[in-house]
Amino acid sequence: MQDLPFQTPTQWAALAIALIAGMLLGLAFAPRHRKWRDRYHDEELAHSSFRTRAEGELKERNTRVRALEDENLRLRETLDKGGMGLPAGAAAVAATGSSGWFGRGGDDLSRIRGIDEVRAKQLHKLGFKSFADVENMRIDQALTAEQKLGMAPGAIAAEGWREQASLLRAGRHEEHARDYR
Repeated sequence: MQDLPFQTPTQWAALAIALIAGMLLGLAFAPRHRKWRDRYHDEELAHSSFRTRAEGELKERNTRVRALEDENLRLRETLDKGGMGLPAGAAAVAATGSSGWFGRGGDDLSRIRGIDEVRAKQLHKLGFKSFADVENMRIDQALTAEQKLGMAPGAIAAEGWREQASLLRAGRHEEHARDYR
């Protein structure tokens, strides 16, 4: 009887590992798999260029935001000093902001569906004097206003006060009348 070259289980296991390793190396270096490596490399390049482009756009936008914030600060400081040096119409727009002319008045909040004259006066007392104030109302402010006005929680959002205020502030009165009257 002829002796087999592999007689123990350890030798058989070593042979199996060597065969599997050989197959994997053959697959890794086979020319038909080059297309997958090329596709992976192309995808890496596309991702890298996208990330570089996105970072550049983000830097540009951040620079623009900083410039606008600086301009806003300059306009506020100019307004505090008496409104001199503002562009045409900017002083009037700034003066009719959240406090109305000379700190009084504001927008007619009763034009918003769900706000009558009484609620409008109550909102004025709470500090909401313009459409912009209502439009920019935070959730915690809305909950406080609902409580003080005797409304159910979530009523302001359900009646769309912010959306209505946005339309009215933008001068889109026909659209407001069509959608909310």
